[in-house]
Amino acid sequence: MKIHFAKVHSAQTTGLSARIVDVETDITKKTLHAFSIVGLPDKAVEEARDRVSSAIKHAGFKSPKSKNQKVVVSLAPASIKKEGPTFDVAIALSYLLANKDISFDPRGKIFVGELSLDGAVRSSRGVLIAARDAKRAGYTELFVPRENAEEAALIRGIAVFPVSTLRELILHITGVSPIARQKETDPRVFSSDAKETLIDFADVRGQESAKRALEIAAAGGHNIAMWGPPGTGKTMLARAFSGILPPLSFEDIVEVTGIHSAAGVLSESAVIRAPFRSPHHTSSYVAIVGGGATPRPGEITLAHRGVLFMDEFPEFDARVIESLRQPLEDRIVTISRAKGTEVFPANIILIAALNPCPCGNRASEKTCNCSQASLQKYARKLSGPVMDRVDIWVSVGRVDTKRLSRDEKAEKSETVRARVKYAHDIQKHRHKKLNAALSAREISAAKWLAPEARATLEQAGEQDQISARAFHKLVKIARTIADLDGRDAVSKNDVMEALQFRQKIVF
Repeated sequence: MKIHFAKVHSAQTTGLSARIVDVETDITKKTLHAFSIVGLPDKAVEEARDRVSSAIKHAGFKSPKSKNQKVVVSLAPASIKKEGPTFDVAIALSYLLANKDISFDPRGKIFVGELSLDGAVRSSRGVLIAARDAKRAGYTELFVPRENAEEAALIRGIAVFPVSTLRELILHITGVSPIARQKETDPRVFSSDAKETLIDFADVRGQESAKRALEIAAAGGHNIAMWGPPGTGKTMLARAFSGILPPLSFEDIVEVTGIHSAAGVLSESAVIRAPFRSPHHTSSYVAIVGGGATPRPGEITLAHRGVLFMDEFPEFDARVIESLRQPLEDRIVTISRAKGTEVFPANIILIAALNPCPCGNRASEKTCNCSQASLQKYARKLSGPVMDRVDIWVSVGRVDTKRLSRDEKAEKSETVRARVKYAHDIQKHRHKKLNAALSAREISAAKWLAPEARATLEQAGEQDQISARAFHKLVKIARTIADLDGRDAVSKNDVMEALQFRQKIVF
């Protein structure tokens, strides 16, 4: 009695990790036709029967549906919900191998990709994460859609093969016509600066105090809020901010690209510069924080290692604003659902832009039409704990129109970016992280403050009754100001400048 059984390997990305899935096929001959897929498949996986059957036919073999046989495909482990069409290629190869149509050794190989009806291999999400975890599991070869090959090649130490069609893949694994291996990505490719942003710091006229605040925020990884009437340049300043952040390191490129790949929003083979995410204020809680039946990253996680810009900050849903407490404090987002808990990274710089009132005219020469009730509702959106987690507050006032019409020479983003990178290098050499991420213990153990600086801080604390969090925040901002100048000690002037960025907005 001939045994018609085969097993090949695939991978499924869930959250920000991948699980190896064994695709087992058993064929019973000379019986009524049946084709079933077991192992908790969702609708997309169940429909693979039709896609795989058609693709096999176009690859030059007899379709499984044209034979009187029972085909059972098992996706193991069966306890994990299988979602999406990424198992198509593995199912097709497992069937052909079990049916003795082809012969190859599947050990050490991972197959990922969706099949179209004509046998073409479509791109899939989460391929970089699959490559990373396949390498960790000891696999040596990874076969992915051609569109995902450059992305997967960011992971070094595993052979990546780009596949266009099922027929092409079969000719390769059977030794008839080998596919050229995707060249591993050289980290030096990303050592130079990426393309410039559309808005340069030099394009912003005036607003010197806001520019200075943004430079300090970028240098230390501090969260910042800009408040002022409409049309004063808050959005323009925020968009120019990404241009003063240094390029990501190769390790960060791999991490951020993996997040965007898992979320299905990767538009290029790699995310080279710090992400800039700007969700609309009507965005839902799940869109911002992440979640769903199977938790996926939200805007907060997509901004990891970059910027989350929340324009019209108080107009966001109160639940969304309150959800920022954990990521701004712990730099992670925890999503708990009945199926399990996912912890997503959220090391972001928050830039919040807000008007002084709903109509925006309360701090300008124009008449404010807001009622007391609307002002109170507007103010209640911003709780004390959330506002306390914003390090820097800066007012962005109107600029004289005469100055707007002049051709003034201002510092370009490139110049500011060089200073920011210099400060980053100092901080990473000192603590392996930016100042905003320092703990209270690390601050207390440091001997940065000059006697005059310490006295100024203590005096400010006595006068304004600042919280412990606010005190440590002032120290970190002052430390960043000193780092921009390359000084070891924090001076009184550094503390005085840090005090200028304390929250002053009153609704």
